[in-house]
Amino acid sequence: MKKQKIYLLSPKELSPEVIAVTFAKTSRSPLSFNEIADELSDESSAEFHEKWVVGYGHASVAEHAVLHIAIENISRMAIECIESNRLASYTEKSTRYQKWDSDAFVTPPELIGDPRQEIYEETVKMLFQTYADSLLPTRAIIQKKNPRKENESDAAWDRRIRAKYVDACRFLLPAASLANVGMTANARVLESAIRKMLSHPLQEVRQIGEEIKKVAQAEVPTLVKYADASPYLRNFSQYAIGKTKNTSSTSSSCQLIDFDPAAENKILSAAFYRFGESSFANSLAYIQNLSKAKRAQLAEKLLGSMSRFDIPLREFEYSHYTFDLIMDQGAYFEFKRHRMMTQSPQNLTVNLGYATPSLLAEAGFESRYIAAMDAAAEAYHQIGDPHLAAYLVPNGFNRRVLASFNLREAYHFCQLRAAKNAHFSIRKIARQIYAEISKYHPLLAKYMRLPAEETWQQHLK
Repeated sequence: MKKQKIYLLSPKELSPEVIAVTFAKTSRSPLSFNEIADELSDESSAEFHEKWVVGYGHASVAEHAVLHIAIENISRMAIECIESNRLASYTEKSTRYQKWDSDAFVTPPELIGDPRQEIYEETVKMLFQTYADSLLPTRAIIQKKNPRKENESDAAWDRRIRAKYVDACRFLLPAASLANVGMTANARVLESAIRKMLSHPLQEVRQIGEEIKKVAQAEVPTLVKYADASPYLRNFSQYAIGKTKNTSSTSSSCQLIDFDPAAENKILSAAFYRFGESSFANSLAYIQNLSKAKRAQLAEKLLGSMSRFDIPLREFEYSHYTFDLIMDQGAYFEFKRHRMMTQSPQNLTVNLGYATPSLLAEAGFESRYIAAMDAAAEAYHQIGDPHLAAYLVPNGFNRRVLASFNLREAYHFCQLRAAKNAHFSIRKIARQIYAEISKYHPLLAKYMRLPAEETWQQHLK
């Protein structure tokens, strides 16, 4: 009997393309992984990928080549495109825990030398100055509510309370703000991401796509070299933009527009199916014939012992909810991280109004804030081009997002984003989604762990 072995194929010793071929060849080779790797070179690996990945379309092989890409000093507009790829991992500079310098913004290349450059840069600088001016008065309010601890240094005190006031001040930062993002992705995902960037309407994003392709090819020369701009990705967006206008009220920020009324029975039936032997039809008939009280007992058996570290069974994915949401851009920063959802964000505009943090009013800064936001909206319309004008839109402005997800993802989202340490804007959305799901599927939604008290209303006017 052969001895079990578990070991790493180290990227310190082998290139990503060699590792990918090593794993690919195990399907037809009796050799160990180390033995396969010893027979390979970068050149032979490239030939393999040209034949099998490119020539025959075995793209899954490219998933074994993983890259860690550091991307610095790009706009948050560009980060949105980069982070729209579901099967990758990202960490970005936080507007909640860091403060922005006054020159940390992008002027889009399309505006360099354009008559609109002046109004653009004047507006961005005004927003950054207003942001900088808001930090001290809001900090003073938070310091009163959170006194310095004994022997606590100024720096430690500020680190402890920073998010409490920066959370409100960041509503002024525009999408032009510079940030850094780290991206971990396999070569298959990366090829798709590069295509998306090269097909983007913004020149900054296209340039980033070219640069990412260049640095990626240094590690995986074969697997991303055919990533090019796609007319498919460009054509409909160019056709559809401007065809419809906003005619509805923004009074409802959370509308459940589609769901399966029978989802609770289907989830309970699927759980019985998984651990039983009957067909799904028989399991469903059994659940449907139970009384409401009996189904509640089943829900208790299924979810009652779940700890905060447990994830609901995969059978909770036999459900769906589609929401039409309106949230401020700051909340969307958090929302877009939930990439297992299907999300369709509309372009960032000033046409849905903006949220006003209560802390700014408490600090006597509300009039400055309103003046800055209104000036940004006016400049947005002066720029004209909706893609370029979006750079000017501050975080406080609202945007629409269509989102579809199942109950398993709803558990993850609502519990994480309704937590007390989450940003108050996203707590609002999480609570609203939870309330809508609870209305129609109370048996299973009741086991979501949300804080008993909610205070987001205190933070927004």
